[in-house]
Amino acid sequence: MTDPLQGWQPAPAGHKHVVSVSLGGSARNARETTTVLGQPFIIERIGTDGDTRKMAALFQALDGRVDAFGLGGADLYLLAGGKRYTFTNVRKLVAGARITPVLDGSGLKNTLERDAVTQLDPVLNWRTRRVLMVSAVDRFGMAEALAEHGADMVFGDIVFGLNVDRPLRSITSLQRVARLILPALTRLPQDWFYPTGAKQDTSVQGKGTRYYAWADVIAGDTLYVKRYAPQDLSGKTILTQTITPADRDWMKARGVARLITTTPRMGSRNFATNVLEAMFVALSGRREALTGPEYLEYIRQVGFKPEINEL
Repeated sequence: MTDPLQGWQPAPAGHKHVVSVSLGGSARNARETTTVLGQPFIIERIGTDGDTRKMAALFQALDGRVDAFGLGGADLYLLAGGKRYTFTNVRKLVAGARITPVLDGSGLKNTLERDAVTQLDPVLNWRTRRVLMVSAVDRFGMAEALAEHGADMVFGDIVFGLNVDRPLRSITSLQRVARLILPALTRLPQDWFYPTGAKQDTSVQGKGTRYYAWADVIAGDTLYVKRYAPQDLSGKTILTQTITPADRDWMKARGVARLITTTPRMGSRNFATNVLEAMFVALSGRREALTGPEYLEYIRQVGFKPEINEL
């Protein structure tokens, strides 16, 4: 293996440095300079194109040299129904990080995305909306918040994840499925659950197309939304987080009417919750994940709000 840090540059003096190491494609890499609450930051994403050995090597090589890691293209934890489930193989990938904390975004999803749904209610009036979440077990906070606000829901975890035409229509059904499948699912390789490397650019058409047609709003992870989407998304609203200029072009080409991101734009893109979670931990100076109320306090201080784009 070549030097995993070849070409890498540390942050200038006085800056905090957050690096998201991702199993996703390197074409989505970015490095941005920003200031948050008076603190200068270098925010960086390094994709490994699905190469798990390279990912593990990066965590080990950068350990102690950056202020916080984000974990992209994979989940270390899933929070569902008040329980936390750990992906055992992903835990091994990040084992080389012994000094620098690793954040996968799960804690921030459970706070920022719930808060975003509430903030959007006066604009979208969720009780009048049909919402498809292609996968909900990885964004349980958003799923619960949408259900609490009265949206007409389809949770597509079984439809898209298992290619079985059994949509889940209530949060109770989703909780029941989560209790049954997550203990086993988190023992499987991460790419069984989430597309990595070249798979991220592969479109899969199947039984779920009619649920895209049914929905007013398609919510969830950008890659999931794109992976299973039909060609025609005319008039749809997409509620997601990580967006690149190429993603915006894709949505415009498919006729998407409105894009809403739960995370703010930094430079040319919207970074994922794992990056923002790592940023907040770096700001705190701590070496561990923060609590939900602590994340929410940072969200309030920074003034993060959903970003609405009419396409």
